[in-house]
Amino acid sequence: MTTSSEDVLMQVGQVRYKKGDGTLYVMNERIAWMLDNRDTVSVSHKYADIKLQKISPEGKSKIQLQVVLHDGSSSIFHFVNRNGQEAQIKDRDDVKELLQQLLPKFKRKVNKELEEKNRMLQENPVLLQLYRDLVITQVISSEEFWSQHAAEYTQAKKSQRQEIGVNSAFLADIKPQTDGCNGLKYNLTVDIIECIFKTYPAVKRKHQENVPHKMSESDFWTKFFQSHYFHRDRINAGTKDLFTECAKIDDQELKKDIQSGIDDPLVDITSFEDQTLDDNYGNGPSKSDKVSGNIVHQSMIKRFNQHSIMVLKASTAKQSTQSIQPQLNGSTPSASKTTTLSNQLDERPKKKLRIQEKLIYDDLDTTHDINTNNSAPLNLNHIDRYLHGPVPGYGNTEPTSEELLMTLNQLRKEVSGWLAGNSIPRQLATSLVSPAAAVSALGELTPGGSLMKGFREESLGQLIPKDLERELRNVYVCTCELLRHFWRSFPPTTPQLEEKAIRMHEALHRFHSAKLKPFEDRVQRDFSAVSQHLTSHLNQLLNTAYRKFAVWQQRKMQMR
Repeated sequence: MTTSSEDVLMQVGQVRYKKGDGTLYVMNERIAWMLDNRDTVSVSHKYADIKLQKISPEGKSKIQLQVVLHDGSSSIFHFVNRNGQEAQIKDRDDVKELLQQLLPKFKRKVNKELEEKNRMLQENPVLLQLYRDLVITQVISSEEFWSQHAAEYTQAKKSQRQEIGVNSAFLADIKPQTDGCNGLKYNLTVDIIECIFKTYPAVKRKHQENVPHKMSESDFWTKFFQSHYFHRDRINAGTKDLFTECAKIDDQELKKDIQSGIDDPLVDITSFEDQTLDDNYGNGPSKSDKVSGNIVHQSMIKRFNQHSIMVLKASTAKQSTQSIQPQLNGSTPSASKTTTLSNQLDERPKKKLRIQEKLIYDDLDTTHDINTNNSAPLNLNHIDRYLHGPVPGYGNTEPTSEELLMTLNQLRKEVSGWLAGNSIPRQLATSLVSPAAAVSALGELTPGGSLMKGFREESLGQLIPKDLERELRNVYVCTCELLRHFWRSFPPTTPQLEEKAIRMHEALHRFHSAKLKPFEDRVQRDFSAVSQHLTSHLNQLLNTAYRKFAVWQQRKMQMR
């Protein structure tokens, strides 16, 4: 039930949530959904916990509103008004617009970096345990943990990200809707905005310059769709248009692309003209002298070509993630000349290979195959076997009775030699060890015998409980992680490595006193029988690192 202090700002019936029909309530501080014929709220989300809201794309059969929370979970509300799809869209839009007014008041400013780190710790239990053992116990700092010990997880997260492709008709998919007051509403998704930024980098730069310190996100896209840049078929452009420079930048990029041409040396786009004889038999005005009578058609064709070029460039070219290295002011003509010369030299063999591909068919020209094939040749010793397969043997005749008798006699001689000529002299038909001696020796070697006094029938894994085994595993993981960074700093040939070696040596001592020593005391108190066996290897690893650091410090003092 809702409390008496809450005011219901909006109430929308016929809303489905997880196959159940109910009523959606938009209140002062939260949004709630209640199942029909019930008096308890089934779903309730505070506005401070809501990260964003999403709506179903246009054209979908289901009219839905999705509420995404900061913890990654979400709730989807399906509007099923019986009056039809128009009424369903109206109910959804009313709730969406009211939430747009309420959410900024309760919006919680969450650091995206901290949010990503929290999600990474939740997805990786080993990393979370490592964070608890090293950072919370103040063995190392949080900055050092994320920069060094969690670098593998952060790099793996970055590499898993997959870039989406650019649809050539993404601008046509943005279908505006009338708001009933001679206005248009555009529904932009994150994917459409990403496609606009990839295809038109000038718009992305304008977005970075103006949002959010000069204008809001919605105001920016409103100006974008109102601008002459989006409606280029307009003849007159406004003087205060924010995107006037973007059109000029795009024209410059288009000229560069036309001048650079295509890498294929056999294709020349500039020569795509029809050479026909007109009524003047070649004495009429040339194409350059003719003036087109329709500027709108030229502008439209230019926009189509420019849009196609930008989509191809955004789809094929990889976005470089490396930052631009600082350079000295001024131009470097020598470098540009060298680059131009190298490009000209590279075009010659490329053009030759392209012409060779057009003229020569590898499967028809035997001389070309012999001269240009770099693979290992097939050398056959017996060509008949390769061409016809295995040849049956000609000497497969059955042995005669005399040959069988000779083979049997030879086998008897060999067997008699085994018995008579053995290298170990011993009496025949006698045993090496008496049965009584064998039983006695076996008894001494079994657990409890005189020769097995120090043997434990149970292994250490059977003597310690599961929680202690889990804690021992965590201690091993932390120790190996610290030791890995400690040994990577040797030999300390640079001041940075020397600083890292000293820092990791201090971290090992802090870990030894803060984590390993209490663990040893607990094992000694509760499991005294196996205490020395559990942590002996850990102490051996740490003592080896301590000795290495002491030797390095001693040599460093001698060199001074």
